[in-house]
Formats: sequence, structure tokens, C-alpha cells
Amino acid sequence: MRSSSQKNKANGVLEQPDCLFKHSGGALACMLNSEIGAVLAVMRRNVRWGVQYGADDEQLEHSLILSFKELRKKIFLWQSHWYTIDPVLYIQPFLDIIKSDETGAPITGVALSSIFKILNLQILDSRTVNVDNALHLIVDAVTSCRFEVTDPASEEVVLMKILQVLLACMKSQASSSLSNHHVCSIVNTCFRIVHQASSKSELLQRTSRHTMHELVRCIFLRLPYFDDGREEITHGGISPKIEVNCQVPVRLEVVSCDVKILICGINTLLQDGATVQNHSIKAELHIDGFGVVEYEKKESDDGDDGSLSANSSMMDPYGLPAAIEILHFLCSLLNVMENIEIGSTANPIAYDEDVPLFALGLINSAIELSGPSLGNHPKLLAMIQEDLFCNLMQFGLSMSPLILSTVCSIVLNLYHHLRTKLKLQLEAFISGVLSRVAQGKHGASYQQQEVAMEALIDFCRQPMFAADMYANYDCDTSCSNVFEAIATLLSRSAFPVSIPLSAINTLALDGLIALLESMAERIGSSASASGEYFQELTEYKPFWTLGCYDYEQPHHWVPFVRNMKNIKKKLVHGVEHFNTNPKKGLEILQELHLLPDKLDPKSVACFFRFTFGLDKNVIGDFLGSHDSFSIQVLQEFARTFDFKGMHLDVALRIFLETFRLPGESQKIHRVLEAFSESYYEQSPDIFVNKDAALLLSYSLIMLNTDQHNTQVKKKMSEEDFIRNNRKINGGNDLPKEFLSELYHSICENEISMVPDQIGSTAVLRRSHWTGLVHNAKQTTPYIASDGGSHLDYDMFAVLSGTAVAAVSVVFDHAEQDATLNSCIDGFLAIAKISASYNFGEVLNDMVVSLCKFTTLLHPSFSEKSLLYFGDDTKAKLATEAVFTLVNRYGDHIRSGWRNIVESILSLQKIGLLPPLVNDAADDLESLPLMDQTALSGTHSPTYQTAVMATSRKPSGIIGRFSLLLSLDAEQAATQPSEEQVAGRRRILQMIQNCHIDSIFAESKFLQAESLSQLVHALVTAAGSSLKGNISVEDEETSVFCLELLIAVTLNNRDRIMLLWQSVYEHIANVVQSIVMPCALVEKAVFGLLRICQRLLPYKENLTDELLKSLQLVLKLDARVADAYCEQITQEVMHLVKANAAQIRSHTGWRTIISLLSITARHPEASEAGFETLSYIMSDGAHLSPANYVLCISAARQFAESRVGQVDRSIKSLDLMADSVGCLSSWFRKTKEVASEEAVEMMSKDILEMWMRVIQGLKRVCLDQREVVRNHAIMALQRCSSGVDGIQVPTDMWLQFLDQVIFKLLDELVDMVVPRSLKDYRSMEVSMVLALKLLSKALLQSLQDISQSTAFSEIWLKVLRCLERFLNLRFRGKKSEKIHELIPELLKNTLLVMKTSGILVRSDPVAGDSFWEFTWLHVKNIAPSLQSEVFPEEELQEKQAISGCNPIPDGNTLVSPNQMAT
Repeated sequence: MRSSSQKNKANGVLEQPDCLFKHSGGALACMLNSEIGAVLAVMRRNVRWGVQYGADDEQLEHSLILSFKELRKKIFLWQSHWYTIDPVLYIQPFLDIIKSDETGAPITGVALSSIFKILNLQILDSRTVNVDNALHLIVDAVTSCRFEVTDPASEEVVLMKILQVLLACMKSQASSSLSNHHVCSIVNTCFRIVHQASSKSELLQRTSRHTMHELVRCIFLRLPYFDDGREEITHGGISPKIEVNCQVPVRLEVVSCDVKILICGINTLLQDGATVQNHSIKAELHIDGFGVVEYEKKESDDGDDGSLSANSSMMDPYGLPAAIEILHFLCSLLNVMENIEIGSTANPIAYDEDVPLFALGLINSAIELSGPSLGNHPKLLAMIQEDLFCNLMQFGLSMSPLILSTVCSIVLNLYHHLRTKLKLQLEAFISGVLSRVAQGKHGASYQQQEVAMEALIDFCRQPMFAADMYANYDCDTSCSNVFEAIATLLSRSAFPVSIPLSAINTLALDGLIALLESMAERIGSSASASGEYFQELTEYKPFWTLGCYDYEQPHHWVPFVRNMKNIKKKLVHGVEHFNTNPKKGLEILQELHLLPDKLDPKSVACFFRFTFGLDKNVIGDFLGSHDSFSIQVLQEFARTFDFKGMHLDVALRIFLETFRLPGESQKIHRVLEAFSESYYEQSPDIFVNKDAALLLSYSLIMLNTDQHNTQVKKKMSEEDFIRNNRKINGGNDLPKEFLSELYHSICENEISMVPDQIGSTAVLRRSHWTGLVHNAKQTTPYIASDGGSHLDYDMFAVLSGTAVAAVSVVFDHAEQDATLNSCIDGFLAIAKISASYNFGEVLNDMVVSLCKFTTLLHPSFSEKSLLYFGDDTKAKLATEAVFTLVNRYGDHIRSGWRNIVESILSLQKIGLLPPLVNDAADDLESLPLMDQTALSGTHSPTYQTAVMATSRKPSGIIGRFSLLLSLDAEQAATQPSEEQVAGRRRILQMIQNCHIDSIFAESKFLQAESLSQLVHALVTAAGSSLKGNISVEDEETSVFCLELLIAVTLNNRDRIMLLWQSVYEHIANVVQSIVMPCALVEKAVFGLLRICQRLLPYKENLTDELLKSLQLVLKLDARVADAYCEQITQEVMHLVKANAAQIRSHTGWRTIISLLSITARHPEASEAGFETLSYIMSDGAHLSPANYVLCISAARQFAESRVGQVDRSIKSLDLMADSVGCLSSWFRKTKEVASEEAVEMMSKDILEMWMRVIQGLKRVCLDQREVVRNHAIMALQRCSSGVDGIQVPTDMWLQFLDQVIFKLLDELVDMVVPRSLKDYRSMEVSMVLALKLLSKALLQSLQDISQSTAFSEIWLKVLRCLERFLNLRFRGKKSEKIHELIPELLKNTLLVMKTSGILVRSDPVAGDSFWEFTWLHVKNIAPSLQSEVFPEEELQEKQAISGCNPIPDGNTLVSPNQMAT
């Protein structure tokens, strides 16, 4: 047994605090005494209840008064043990008053009030003694209440009190003790009062209806706690009972239009202004034009099958039987609409909507409170699936918007609670009612369209509605594409046909946005793939047999539904062809592996049976054909139906709903023969053979034609039908009742011989609904989505195209702010979904559409349009939206970047952009772009002059694009108003909120393809301004685009290879196409330099490519290069100082050194250029074999340059001379780690570099400046000793002497001839230094060159050179310094040669020799040198010892070793 609290909870009664009388029997006695006194007081007002006298003058009181007096005597005796008293003892007198037909309305009303008080104060609860009997007595008394009606007001009061008492019984804590019988009696009585109130006051009408609703709520609130075992009840012969009075056995799908509702078990009938005399009175009352409602008492003997005692379940505590009876009664109220066609010609007020609305409201209340518990009870569920839903379909197509609204509310509740058990019913309602009415088909009024659209949107707002529709219908081959149809309907309905927008347009928009936002909210809730689960069909598999292993686990059913959707798409293609050409259609289906390569009857039959969208006329013609294959298909087709336990007429209806029955008798016979055979096989208990089934089926077709063909005047009677079917069952008659039932079924509900094509009619026929209910039992299970985004990709693919178009069109035509904001919400939702599921085209299309709405792309958009832009809400919303999309989902934008860039340029042209980029910042990423205004760079003078000459506001060269609120001096004459200034400030704030700067600052997070498209858009926008004559505005645009391009490049240094080609080509185009200094070329050049500066430390593999790009600077027009040379050199210096270690290749250094070399002769740039070169060469810090020769060449150019001080040239020479030390260092390091072969190769390279230094210094030795020239000769002398550690080859020494020293001396002599005395004096020092250089070089190389065959020639040149310099005259005079120097240098040389054994006396016999020509020339220079070098005694000794010439041929010298021997 359940506890009291559990029973109360099950009863729907909230726990209430115990009444104050519970603990005080005296208080209860006082309360009852008060109620007794009240009743007696009212009774004594009427003389009827006064004292009466008997025959012996004895005073007699009425039994009703005596019962109260007796009760008064007892109540105070019970106060000590009140809860042991049977409540019947103290409520019976009041009940007697209520049941008495002698009392008037006032007395009855007071008694009812007393009972209500007892119930309301919870004196009776589940622990009260005999409480169930007490409640039963109360219900019996109140439901059979009798009283005299004296005036309408008193009558209404009594009726209202009856309602109060009955409702109090249901809400009482002891209500669980009520039986099913009494609950039905309460509902019946309240419904009678509802009807009675239709002619009474508004208060009674509202109160009675409210009470009815409360009763339904109380009952169905308990449904979750009802026991399934109590459901054993049938709908026949049970009292109280609500049933349909028809001439055939009651079936929910067959109801007469002339409906009578028999409410049995009612002991009294309340009539207007009349006293109820006895229980047998019967009254007929018209209920709102629906027919006749007949109330009567149904007398039955004990033991009768229809008596209460015969079915004890009705006397059990109320539960499922009562709920079933009440719901059946409510549904029966709706059956009056059966076969009432509502179409375009129907009168909207041709019927009263009061009763159906009332019944629908009660049904809605029952469903709201019982919820999913309805699905736990088969009979209740069957009632909803069959009868209720059919009526909802009919009422949904009525002309009453109010009824439609209520019906939609019921269906929404059913979807919420029972959708898994109402798969086909929901499809039929959404497709056949909501979609149809919302489109205005079949004469639906605008108000109906609005209601249907609102209901559809309510469905769309359910979180999983869209996913449910798609998974269960769009992916089911036997169902229509419900989701696709809804998406199409909403999109089409959103398109406005006029301005302003209609309510339908905005409602449809809300529905679209609801679908989109639900998808957007689900993003990330589960793994959602891109629709790749299905497998392509490579072989035939019967698609109608495919099933899912588990319809509850997404990882099972998601691949299944995707696969079925793929199959369905192919089926649609095949079905389209089949409907026009069956033979070709079947061939295509075979090609698609949807039918076997060799057709068999069963596969074709199943294709007809389980494929949606087939033309039923075509199917009928195919099945009715006489060829053998078609006959076999027909037989297999009939076997696909399940006719077990089904009435013949129902089976025939279901069978004929699937195709159109052919008109020819032979075809009809073949079709019915196949049907009869299948029916007989499944239901052999009715007929003895299949021929009997065939004959009766044919007879039903004939009867259907007879009854429903308007051309048949004389209709077949029931007797005729029975007579026509005698002896057909194997020579015996079928049961008369069976035939009678079939007759009435056909007469009342036509078998449609032309089945409805989908959506072709506004009338829902019973035969169609019968087939639908039958199919619902065989359909695949309903897939309940779990809240994940498993199918959102697929759904968005269906929805996206039309949704973007619809939202865009509505936004274009909308005027209300609320509608505009809704559109923006839709755009944002579409963008989020598109980005998440990689629908790039959708996102790009939307960006293009939004950019159009900003008006920024309009050709006439200019600064004059600013005020209009500020007042245009639509344009501002679109602007904010488009930049919000870019900031959030820029990753997925492709072609849309072009429109975005153009929009930004429009804002830039009128000065509405905040600072976007700042090239002067040391680190672009370390500072917020919006805070870098103070870091802007300086303007070039040329550009400042050009800008000041224009009437436009000056814009910074390096990142200054905001338009300040202060106005230009030139515009002082036209000062804007305060309103204009405020409007401009608001626009600026709005643009600020768009965070346009973040687009470029955060570009490093863009996907590669999106980034490429952004760069391409910037290049395209900048390049378009370069075509033709460039205006100031075009130049500013190009500069702005270039700045953005550079900012994006620097922000994406890790992906520079992706962008570099486009960026470089654009900068090259700018550099090579502009021949005059301007801001654009300045930005291009310095931007390129800045890119190199920033990227070199991070991209070693790109170093050469970056440095090679700087060659563009070398291609600048001379005027441009001259204007920016100093700044360029400064940037190059920064680049070298920051990245010298990263530059390793010859190619890279060649570009850098070339840029530095150019500056050697530039007045402003040379200083920075030399500083950079010094940084590279000083101490060999950054010298390398890759840049050595280049640096020497550059240093020579700086040494030769006369720009700047002489000290720079001196320093340049020192750099050249000191660099020789690096050569030695490199050789030593190479020798330590490398192989001999590598060392040899390295030595050759180093000697080549040494020779380059020598040659470079030699050129400067001829400089016109004495200091420079002399320093160069001394530097050359320092380098003449060669490279430490490397043996200089003989041929290189010879080259050094011949090509450098001798040539230098010759050129110095040539320089002296035309010069003045002053010049001579300066040249004299140079010649002295040069002669010393010759002597040192000769002595340095003597040991090596003396072994050469060319030594004699070299020595001869030395002697002739000395002789020439000795005889050199300056204005007729010889140089004293030279005259003194030469003999000394020669003597030193001769002594070395003597010591080395190179110069020795030759054999006299040999003739002229090296010895002889040496002294021959020496005598011309200094005759005494021979005796000084070779005294006479020493000479003689040598002649005695030596027997040969050291150089016997005059060409070859004897080695010192040979001389020693």
C-alpha cells in the first residue's frame, strides 16, 4: 500500500499543512454545528419546512430537519474521539438535502456550501474512517442533485456550488479513494453544466469551463502513477460510459456525422426553468450546432454485461480506465468534423467553433500534464495515434485561425513528449497542414497563414526539431523531405513581395534564424563530420531492408542516415525518370545499383511499396498490365502488406491507397485477385477460400461506386448488399453482422479510387489516414537526436543557399530596427556555421552581400555622404556586421576579401579609419596598433611639399590614417555644425568598435589560402590606382594599401614564402613605374627595407631572396634615388648592423655592398654608407671570403671619393690594408681543420684576394690628393710582403712587380710632366715612396723570382726604371731626394743579390752575361757602386774560384745552394 503522501502526490494534490481542526474535536463539532444552523435557518424561512400536525394534533417535523437535530445532539459527544467516527454520520443529512427534490435552490446551495467547507478544510483525508464510502456518497449525491428552480440567479448559484464541490472532491487528499465510476460521473456532470451554462451568465460559463479544465488536470496529472494493470476495460456496456451511437460497431475511424453522445449513469438532468421529476426523464439539447447530445439513464439488471457490477474495474480506485474513458470522450467531441470538407468555398462561420475549441483545450491540458506518460499506456497511445491525430489533421485544415492555433499547440506538445511514437503522424501534420496552410493553399486566409507560420516557427525553436526532421524524414526513402520543405518554405515566405514587410515575411525570417541559431549553438557539442560517412553503392543491395544496428547511439545511426540520404538522392533521380518513362527509370535505377542488374518481381514490388514520390497513376498502370512480369510484380506487391487481424474493408483501403486502381475491368480483376490471395493467406479464418475474398472485395468496389457516385440516383440498400453476397463463401453465407458492418463502413467512408498524390488535396480522407496508421506500425524507429551536431553539416548544406538569399533580401527591404537586428543575428549565425563546416562559398557570398548594404562600395560614396551614412541604420549595422565577421571568421574568407578591402578603402578616403599600421614602431607585434600613433615616422620634404600643395588633408607617409575631429585651416570658412560634429564623432566611435585594425594585426592567424587572398586583394586594390594618370587620391589609396600589405607581411614572417612573390612583384611594379619622388615609391622602398630588416633574423633560408630584392633600389630612377639616398643608406646601415651575421652568401653581400658603393659620392649618404662599410671591415668583424672582394672594391671607391673629409679616404685605405690580416687568419683556420686539397684551394683564393687588395691600392696611389696618394703607396708597401703563411708563387710576384709596381712608377712619371713646381714638390714625396716600394717589393720577392727565366727581364726593368728616375728633371733640374735615394736603394739591392749568390762574375769565354749588363746599367746610375759592392781583392778571389756564370744563358740564375757547392 502506498503512503498518504504518495497518494496525494499521485493525485496531483500538493501537501498542505494540517488543518487547525485536526487536533481539536471540539472545534470540528462547533464548525459542523454552525453549518447545521445555517441550513436549518434557510429551511425555516419557507413555511413548507414548518411544524406540521398529525391526526392527533401531534407536532411532526420533516425528516430532513429531524436528521439535523439528531446530528446536533451527537456532534459534541464525538469531540473526544472524532477521528473514530464514520464521516457518513455527519455528512448524510447534508447529502439528503442535496438529493431531495423538495428543497429549493437556496437550501440546496447552503448544503452544498457545507459539504464544500468540509472538503476544503481537509477534514476528510486518507486516514479518515470509511472515507472512500463518504466520498462516493458525496459524488453520488452531488451528481444526482435535485432542487426546485425559483429564479435563474439561484439556479446558477447552485450550479456553481456543484462545480465547487465536485472539484473539491478531486482535489481532496482522499481523492485517491474515488472509483473510476465516480470520476467519470464527476466529469459527466461538469460537462452537463458546461452545456447548461451556454444559456446562462458569462460567469457560470467561465466557471464551468474552468472547472472542467481543473478536473482534467487533476486526473491526468496522476497518469504517471497509474498502474498498467488497471487498463483492462472495453468501450462497450460500461456505465458511466461515453460512446458513439452508430448502426455499426464503434471504431475510432468510422464515425457518423450525425453524432450522439450517450452519457450514462446520470441520475438527474438539469433543465432550464424546470424541476426534474424522476430518473427516466430524457431531454435533447442542441450543442452549438454540432448535432444532438442525448443524456439518459441506462437501467440494467444485476448480472447484465453492461452493469457496473459486471466490470469491477470501474469500481476500483480511479486510474487508467477513467483516463481512457475521459480521453475517448474528449476525442469523440471532435468527431463531428468528420468528412466536413474545408476548402476555398467553405464559409468560415458555417459552424460554431466553441465545442471543438473547448474539447481541444481540454485535450491540450491532458497532454501537457501527462506528458510522456501517455506513451507508456498502449490504449491511450493508440487513441492519440489514430483517432486524435486524425481529428487534429481535420481541424488543422478548418477555416478558424483560433482552432488552428489550438491544434498546433496540441501537436507541439505531442512532439515534445511523444515524437518517438508519432513519426508518420507528425510528418503528415507538418506536410499536410502546417506547410499547406502557411503557403496559403486551398483558400487559407492570411490569418490562417500567419497562425500556421507561427506554429512552424515554434517547432523550429525546439532545439532538436531540425535534426529530428532531417534524420527521420529527409534520410528515409519512404518519407518526404520535411526539413528541406520547411527550409524552402521559410526562405520563400521570407522574400517580400511588397514594402513594407508583411507579418509572414518577418515570421518566416524568425523561423530561418531559429534554425540557424540552433545549429550555431550546437557547434562543438559533438563531432560532426563533413558528410563523408556514406559509402558509394558499388553493388545492389535492397535499400528497403537496410537498418541500423542501434538507433540510440550516434556513432551507429549517423552513418546509417547519411548512407540512406545518399541512397535517397539517387532514388529521387530514378523516380523522376520513372514517373515520365517507367522503362527508362528502371534502367537508371539499375545503373545506380538500386535495383538488381536482372530485374526480379520482388525487388520491383518493394521499390513500388517503399519509395516515396512515385506517381500512383504510373504504378497502377504498371501493376494492371497483362504481361507476365507485371503480374508477378503485382503478386509480390500484394504480399508486402501485413493484413493480419485486419477487417477486409480496412485492408482494401490500405492496399488501394498506394496506387491508382486502373479503370479497365480486367485490370481491376487482376489487382483484386492479387489482393484477395494475399488477404486470404494472412486471414484464413473469415473466408473458406481466396475466391470468397475476391468476390466480396469486388462487391465492395461496386458498393463504393454505387454509394459515392453522384450519377447513380438509386442507391443500394443494406438488404440489397447482403442479398448480393449470398452463398459466396464456399456456398455458404457470410455472417449478416459482418456484411452489415462492411456496408456501413463503405457508405460512411468512401474508398478513394484515385488516391491522393502528395499535397494535392485539402481534405484528409479516412482511407488515407487508415493507411498511414498501418504504415506507422511498420516504419523504421524514430531517431531521437541527443543534442549533438551530428547532422548539422548536411542540414546546413540544404539550408545555406536559400537562407543567405532570404536574409539578404529581407535586410534590404526591412525598415524596422528589430527586423534589421534579426537579420544581423542570422548573418552571424550563418557565418559561424559556414566557418565551422568550411562552407567558404556561403561565407564569401554573405560578405559580398553585407558589403553592398554598407553603401561603402557605391561609386558616389564620398565625404559628402558622411551625414547620410551616419543616419543610415542599415548601413551602420551592415558595416559592424561585416567587420565582425571578418574578425571572427576571416580564416574562411576567400574572394570576399576584395569587397572587404574596398570597403576599408572607402572609409580611408573620407578619413574615418583609426591608425591601422605603424612602420616606425620597433616591433609591430609588441604594441597595440591603436596606440602607435605617436610612433609615426617623419615625412620626406619632397612629399610634404607635394601634399601641402593639394587641398586635401595631409596623410602620413608611414601609417597615419585617422581623421581628427578638428577641421583643416582651409575649411575654416565652412565650419560644421555641432550636430554634424557629434554625428561624425558617433561614426568614428562605431568604426572604432569595428576593430578594423585587428584584421591586419591578427592576420598571422589566418589560414594560408585566406591570407593569400587577402594579400591578393590588397595588391589588386593598390595596383588599380597605378593605372593611367595617378591622382593625389589614388596615390593615397596606393600608399594605404601598401602599408597594409607591409603590415600583413611583417605579421606573417613565419609564412613569408606564401606572400613574398606577390609582395615583391607589387613593390617592383611601384619602383619601376614611378620616375619622380613621391610618397608611394618612398613607402615601397622603405617598406621593402623594413621587411628585410624584420625578416632576416628569422628566415636564414630566405636571406638571399630578401637581399636580392633590394636590387630594386638600384633600379630606381636617378631622381628618385637621389631624393631618398640618405634615408635608404640609413636603413641599409640598420639592416647590416642588425643582421650582418645572417648574411653569408656572395649574392646577398653583393646587393648590400652595391648599395653602399653608390653612396661613396653622395654628399648626404656617404657618411652613413662609410659607417656601414667600416662596421663590416673593421678588425675583420664581418669580413668573409663571400664579401671580401666586394668590400675592398667599395673601400677603394670611398678612398677615391672626394666627398667628405680626406680622413675618410685615409680610413678607407687603412681598412683595405688591414684586411690582409684576415686573409692570414682564414688560411690558418682552414689549415687546421681542412684537407690538403682544401688548403691548397683556399690558398689560391686568398692570394687572388690579396692581389685584388694590391690592385685596389695601386689605383688610389695615383690620386690627385697628396695625402691620399702617399698613404695609398704606404698601404701598398704594407701589403707587399704577401700573406703570412702562404708562399706567393713566382708568377704572382712577377705580376705584382710588372703590373703594379712598374706601372705605378710609369704613371707617376707621366703625372709629373704637366704639373707645376708646387705639384712637383708633392709628387716628389710620392715618387720617393714609390721607389722605396719598388726596392722592398724586389727584395721581398728576390729569392722566388731569381729562379724564374723572366728574372733577367725584370731586373733589367728595375735598372732602367732607376736610371729613368735618376735622370728625371723638373723644369730642367734633377730631384735631389731621388738622386740621393736611388744609389742607396740600388746598393742595398746589389748587396742582397751578392749575398744571395745571384750576382757573381761570369766566365769571360761565355761572352755578354747577367753580370755584364748589370754593371753596365749600374755605371750609368752610380759608377762607384761596383767597387763598393765588390772590392778588387774580393773580385779576384771570386774569379779564381768560380768557373761558370751563375746565369749561363743570360736567362737563368744559379741557385744559392749551387753557388755554395
